[in-house]
Amino acid sequence: MSQPSGPELTSIRSPRVKAARQLGKRALRLRARSFLAEGPQAVGEALARGGVVTELFLTAAARSRHAGQAAQASRQGAAVHTVSGEVMAELAQTITPQGILAVCRFVDVPLSALTAAAPRLVVLLANVRDPGNAGTVLRTADAAGARGVVFSDASVDPYNSKCVRASAGSIFHVDLVQGGSVGEVVARLREAGLRVLAADGSSGQPLDQAEPRGVLSEPTAWLFGNEAWGLPADILALADETVAVPIYGQAESLNLAAAAAVCLYASAWAQRANEGGGCRTAPATR
Repeated sequence: MSQPSGPELTSIRSPRVKAARQLGKRALRLRARSFLAEGPQAVGEALARGGVVTELFLTAAARSRHAGQAAQASRQGAAVHTVSGEVMAELAQTITPQGILAVCRFVDVPLSALTAAAPRLVVLLANVRDPGNAGTVLRTADAAGARGVVFSDASVDPYNSKCVRASAGSIFHVDLVQGGSVGEVVARLREAGLRVLAADGSSGQPLDQAEPRGVLSEPTAWLFGNEAWGLPADILALADETVAVPIYGQAESLNLAAAAAVCLYASAWAQRANEGGGCRTAPATR
């Protein structure tokens, strides 16, 4: 079993604890270029990526349950600390902490790194402000096989704790790009050979009529807008086409995360059918 470094930390005034707590604030995350990943799922994915975790905090009970993760963190050079339940409650961003939390380096990459990889499926978030929705879209993009997710300048911080939790570890899987105006990003993605499709429920062709024309099987960047007001006219004008998810029942609309899932999977299925590729079945929802 891995032995955490030093004695159990029992005071929230400990310098290491205070430094980790400060990562709850965006300005201090930017200064440190570090963020918090909470829970065994997120910590496990961070460790699997490698070179990301710099510190690991565990309660004594969690250390017993997750001895393998503590040992892996130590092998990767991270400092491993046992903390009291009270300290974990101060560090955690959840009501019922799971007793394990990691300090991680930022994982975003420049837009040039994403476009150089010749991606076939990318997500661009324009003015998306809700961290839970953004994190869920990030998770869905990962599941659908998207190469990257771009958070434009006016969108939520992807390292917001709620966004990180909602991503369920997918923040460590995709190429995450942070910043840039929507217009600049759209231009760069188009230069990289991607068709830009804007999801807009009030205009555009129905999604189920797009693939007969071969639209969805092409390399695609999906542009998704704000949860409340969608995409304004000036941003819609940047897209090659606008597409609407059809509503067959009486619901007024779909929320952002649900609409993104429909669009991304439509593209994923069309691209794989065109390429003769396969997939793996998703496990039960966590």
